Amino acid sequence: MTLDRQQIVAEAVALLDAEGLDGVTTRKLAARLGVRSPTLYWHVPNKAALVTAVADAILEQEFGEMSAPEPDQHWRDWLSGLAERLRRALLAHPDGARVVSASQLSLKMAAISELAMSTLVTRGVALRQARVIVLTVERFTVGHVLEEQAPRPDPEALKGFDMTTFTAQHPTVMAAVTEYFQPGRTVDDLFRDCLEVVIEGAAVKAGAGLSPGERSTPG
Repeated sequence: MTLDRQQIVAEAVALLDAEGLDGVTTRKLAARLGVRSPTLYWHVPNKAALVTAVADAILEQEFGEMSAPEPDQHWRDWLSGLAERLRRALLAHPDGARVVSASQLSLKMAAISELAMSTLVTRGVALRQARVIVLTVERFTVGHVLEEQAPRPDPEALKGFDMTTFTAQHPTVMAAVTEYFQPGRTVDDLFRDCLEVVIEGAAVKAGAGLSPGERSTPG
């Protein structure tokens, strides 16, 4: 069987979808492709290179096309949309956030960062601030999805857990959870609300680096 890197990465993504990141091994991947493990090393020299290739592949599915904001679109709204696309890309695959956070020198992630930072700089944000803002938004998004994709407590772990006592000891936490997740409100809303706090705070801090037109733009 003649293999190429694209086939290997596509099968690795399929293996990720079937078994999660821990199941993505060169042995299992080779077996799915019907070859011996050393054959893979002609295309991906080690597990780290494979994980990075998978990260690029799952990001490419959402970010095949990227563009700067329209002239009348505020960079905050555009950056928020970019973060939502990143979250969708990560949630599209089991352990997607783990894959991207474990990747080394992901070219697609670098391209996303380049576009985001250059966009902010073009809109008048100082380079240092642009880098901090973009990194904060990216890392918040990956971290948020890491928690979303983390395994839930199994029944065995919950044995003996006293919810009544927990509620009594943490009344504000429980009240806040109950109040927030009113009917119709979802974890998507929670992500957007948290993201808004991150970006709005960044915008205030970067205010001195914005042009007069940007400072006066509402939202």
